[in-house]
Amino acid sequence: MRLDTIDILDFKNIAAAKLDFSPGVNCLLGRNGMGKSNLLEAVHFLSMARPIRPIPESALIRHGSDLLMVKGIYIMDSGSTESVACSIARAKGKTLRRNDKEYPRISEHIGRFPIVSVAPADSEIVSGSGEVRRRLMDVVISQADKSYLARLIKYNKALESRNKMLRAGIRDTLLYESVENSMTEAAEQIHAARMKWVEDIKPDFVRYYSRISDDAETASLSYRSILNDKKFPDVLNELRTKDMVLGFTSSGIHRDDLSTSLGDYSMRRLGSQGQVKTFTIALKFAIFDYLRKNSGATPILLLDDIFDKLDSSRVARIIAEVSGGENFGQIFITDTNREHIDETMQTIRSESKLFEVTDGSFAKISSLS
Repeated sequence: MRLDTIDILDFKNIAAAKLDFSPGVNCLLGRNGMGKSNLLEAVHFLSMARPIRPIPESALIRHGSDLLMVKGIYIMDSGSTESVACSIARAKGKTLRRNDKEYPRISEHIGRFPIVSVAPADSEIVSGSGEVRRRLMDVVISQADKSYLARLIKYNKALESRNKMLRAGIRDTLLYESVENSMTEAAEQIHAARMKWVEDIKPDFVRYYSRISDDAETASLSYRSILNDKKFPDVLNELRTKDMVLGFTSSGIHRDDLSTSLGDYSMRRLGSQGQVKTFTIALKFAIFDYLRKNSGATPILLLDDIFDKLDSSRVARIIAEVSGGENFGQIFITDTNREHIDETMQTIRSESKLFEVTDGSFAKISSLS
């Protein structure tokens, strides 16, 4: 799958832009703050109908404007074309159309146009809270499994109901059990899906990390959940009295996490900047393979500022991974250094386009092949 064209209006600092892309590699060159990352975020927004990071969607609208619009044409692996248009109006909210028909539910869009982004903020996957890692799991699995998002919504609604009961001081056991039964069914399915996802991506993650680091160290990840060792109804029963005092549900799949390790030690506590970046890139490449195998389409790969905080040998091995074989399809790369871009293109040697980015405007400056 690839994005053939994009039409952008008032998205962050991009007032207006209409671009057609290479099916291979698309390079964006420019100084910091010019709009390179904003274009990648617009591509992500079109595929996922949500920002890359958890920010208010209204923050995507260009300052001084009341509405943003992003439209694009995708060419699917089968050769068919799909059009998508997504807009946000400050007064009316979000509208999403596929092939000129509005979605009954925006959640139906998730997974149709899979995408994987690698960005500087990904260090939060290692250094951030468990919420960051849970969100990563949920976003990825939802792109491959339509039922997963519905189960997650069901669980979160039941969790909200239970928390309201706890805050209200309700003590009726039967009322709690009616809500907890719904929570348990969804929780068990979500736990099983997350467990399978981690087991599925782990071999690819270990392989990518080993190759990028040239076997300099060994990294690993594992899934932490209270449901690994206990049945969820037992957990809720044991903690109900405590939860009544706290006023919220203190344990459950909404507290699950991923453990990130470097050898026998915590990546979060001991990993260098280069090791953390290697870890997150290896994880994102493993996610790409997972989506390619399970979503029914080859994802788009966004590589934002990947040269930062990595030595030249690790960068070379990353580019070698991207250029090797046919696993990776359409790729977008940003950088501030023309020399980096040229070296990358000489290595990849696939059909490509290079754009110079200045104050939210884009100019094709070279055709590389």
